[in-house]
Amino acid sequence: MRLFVLSRHAHSTLNLEQRINGDPLVPVALTPGGESEAVLLGDQVRNIPLEACVHTRFGRTRRTAELALQDRAVPLHVEPLFDDIDVGKLDGASIADYRAWKGSHARSEPFPGGESLDDAAHRYAAGYRRLLDGPWSVVLLVCHEIPVRYAVNAARGSGELDGPVHEVGNARPYLFDEEALARTADRIDRLAGAEAAR
Repeated sequence: MRLFVLSRHAHSTLNLEQRINGDPLVPVALTPGGESEAVLLGDQVRNIPLEACVHTRFGRTRRTAELALQDRAVPLHVEPLFDDIDVGKLDGASIADYRAWKGSHARSEPFPGGESLDDAAHRYAAGYRRLLDGPWSVVLLVCHEIPVRYAVNAARGSGELDGPVHEVGNARPYLFDEEALARTADRIDRLAGAEAAR
C-alpha cells in the first residue's frame, strides 16, 4: 500500500501576528512553540518508513520538515505546486483583511496581482497527482493549511472546499492511501469548477 502523509507547517511568526504571506521569498520563522510542534510531528511519523519528504518553496515548510526528520536520512524535495496561495498585493496584510476581501469576491476572482482560490485549488489537485505519479510509496508532504484543508474536506465528500473543516492545526499528520488521494484530487478539481459556476 502506498501512503501519503499530509501536514501543515508548524506554528510560525505570521500565525502569531495574524498576517498572511503568499510570497516564498519573504522569510518567516517558526515560533519556539512551532519548533516543538515540528519535533512532535517527527515523533508521530517516526515509525512510518518514509522514502521522501516533499515541502514547498516557503522556509517555514522546509524548517518544519528538517526538525521533524532531523535524525532520519529522508531526502527533501521542493514542490512549488503546493505553495501557499499567491495573494498578490495582499501579501503581509492581516488575516481579517484577507478574509474581508475573500468574503466579498468570487472564488474565481484573482487576488489583486495574485491568483484566484479556484486556480490555487486546481494547482493543489495537480500537486497531489504529481505525488501519485512519483516514484515514492511512502511520502510526507509538509505544506500549508489550505491545500491540506481542501484535501481533508474533499476526502470527506463535502460539497465545498472550505468546510466542514475550516481550520487545520499546525504540524498534524493526515494519512491518505493511493486511492483516497486520487479521489481527493479529482474532487478538488470538481468542487473548484462547481463553485466557480455558481
